[in-house]
Amino acid sequence: MQTRFPFRYGIASMSEVPHLFVQMQIEIDNEMWQGTSSEGLPPKWFTKNPETDFSTDDLPEMLTVIKQAADFAIMGQTHPNFFSWWMDLYQQQAAWARENQQPPLLSNLGVSLMERAALDATCRQQQTSLSTVLHQNRLGIDLSAIRADLTGLEPSDVLPPEPLRRVQLRHTVGLGDPLTESDIHADERLDDSLPHSLTSNIDRYGLRYFKIKLSGDLESDLVRMRMLSALLHEQVGETMRFTLDGNEQYKNMANFREHWLALYADASIRRMVDQSLLFVEQPVHRDAALLAEVQESLLNWQEAPPVIIDESDATLDSLPIALKLGYCGTSHKNCKGIIKSIAALGTIQQMQSSNRPLILSAEDLGNIGPVALLQDLAVVAALGIPHVERNGHHYFAGLSMFPEPIQKQTARDHPDLYHRDASGLLALQSSAGQLQLDSINAAPLGLKQQIDLKHFSPWQL
Repeated sequence: MQTRFPFRYGIASMSEVPHLFVQMQIEIDNEMWQGTSSEGLPPKWFTKNPETDFSTDDLPEMLTVIKQAADFAIMGQTHPNFFSWWMDLYQQQAAWARENQQPPLLSNLGVSLMERAALDATCRQQQTSLSTVLHQNRLGIDLSAIRADLTGLEPSDVLPPEPLRRVQLRHTVGLGDPLTESDIHADERLDDSLPHSLTSNIDRYGLRYFKIKLSGDLESDLVRMRMLSALLHEQVGETMRFTLDGNEQYKNMANFREHWLALYADASIRRMVDQSLLFVEQPVHRDAALLAEVQESLLNWQEAPPVIIDESDATLDSLPIALKLGYCGTSHKNCKGIIKSIAALGTIQQMQSSNRPLILSAEDLGNIGPVALLQDLAVVAALGIPHVERNGHHYFAGLSMFPEPIQKQTARDHPDLYHRDASGLLALQSSAGQLQLDSINAAPLGLKQQIDLKHFSPWQL
């Protein structure tokens, strides 16, 4: 898939990305059911090594991990329920990853793709929505098998009673995004009907929530944050809320603290932070983010902003470790796992206190429809997370890269989420900065009907 313009985040600038589909046949109660999942495979997120090449190193490694998870998914014995199958898959993949020196964040991408496809099939077999399947625990989820602190809890004890019917779209402001129309050079103007600059996105979508990327370079971050403070104050006003994404740009927490204090010393940035900051996401590189020394840095920092982990949330033990070090929570992404996020929500609720509010956020990985975005929104709604980072609507031209029969099916099945504009482009729609989720919540796992992959010409490696 080609982006509309480059998406700069961390050490990467994405202009194209492979999009992978998984379809799985599952036998449940002597009947066969089909499930689907999908994911973009972005550069330099699952493994953030600047020395490797994406096409020759990173992408083949991703596909090796995913294929291994697929092998484990179909090699096991018959299981009494979904959770037993999932736990077996997770443990086999984790053991294989340790033996083959594969990072756990990447290893779990394979698990999560199989998990989603199997969960989609299971919800279709049950003929009901994800929320109902979870609340009635038709999956046989045993939270105590994941972490001891969850002993005695059922999914219904952790999840809100009903899925959210709408969620705030938290718009990504990438490092290379133009902030105003005057920032767009003549040779960079786009010929589609979607907004390009931040101001035009605010006007089109009614945005109030934002995710701002930090570069790690103090001078450029100071200039950009000053500009954003003035622009967002003028364009959105006091209802504006934002998060900051450090994208692992800092070697250690002390390095991030020094950078943060310099930003906070600026009066305009301090005003924006004090009024509107929700949290800071993963400022420290994953190699150092969960080291014991982080605890001293955070505990001695009296006015530290809330900081959560994202890329460091690679195993089932990552969140408890992070909370003990002084972090305030973690993120949900379907690529990190659905059952994993249910357990994270339970742990956060168990450890919640008035003096340190804990957070389960919802972050993005360039998600788009017709599958990945819808499934991710279904989980966000079930978890009750009120705002979610979205950037697929911004960096990709709607669903224009997909065959017309798939576009028509998506428009027909999810008219509250997608619409065609005057140019004929089928794109995500937002009303007053919110995404409507009624059709998502009524579907098995976000997707009303399976898509037919016969419409695609297979991509050959």
